[in-house]
Amino acid sequence: MTKEKRALEIIDRLKKEYPDAECSLEYDQKEAWRLLVSVRLAAQCTDARVNVVVKELYAKFPDVAALAQAEPEEIEAIVRPCGLGKSKARDISACMKILRDQYNGIVPDDFDALLELPGVGRKSANLIVGDVFGKPAIVTDTHCIRLVNRMGLVENIKDPKKVEIALWKLIPPEEGNSFCHRLVLHGREICTARTKPHCERCCLADICEKSGVYRKLLS
Repeated sequence: MTKEKRALEIIDRLKKEYPDAECSLEYDQKEAWRLLVSVRLAAQCTDARVNVVVKELYAKFPDVAALAQAEPEEIEAIVRPCGLGKSKARDISACMKILRDQYNGIVPDDFDALLELPGVGRKSANLIVGDVFGKPAIVTDTHCIRLVNRMGLVENIKDPKKVEIALWKLIPPEEGNSFCHRLVLHGREICTARTKPHCERCCLADICEKSGVYRKLLS
């Protein structure tokens, strides 16, 4: 089976397995700035914890203007449970100031413009353009990178940008965003990182190359 055919078959099976896959970070699509904040806080932190922490943050700073006006130390005091509080607070403060001063409080829908915002990398920018604006996007988070290597869609590529570029050649543009969300669910439930992957109940078992998985199965 070619990589292209394998990719299409994986997409089809994951659609059936996880029909309602969506971003696990909670936000209102009308307030895209909140997803920007949550994505920054999610670095080295679980989405579940972020969803709890931001409730207090938004209660005190309910819009872009309020958060842009806040001192970084005020933001840090709230977001500290997400880890890396000082740097995350600094980036959030700077990002909201740019949104206020340059974009009238509106998150830009341009990928390159998003990359110019403090604390926003390719993964975050892809998530924003895909989830908020419905544009083609591939979010190469840790689940995506681990799974596509195991499945044989890429071969021993760990760099997120290189994985993203490789997947663009295999994944239809309209499928990229939802495909990555489904990889997150599959990576959490079946193709796990910290335990042996549950290949015996995987819907992809017969077409997955299981690259590197045998070491976990034998350990």
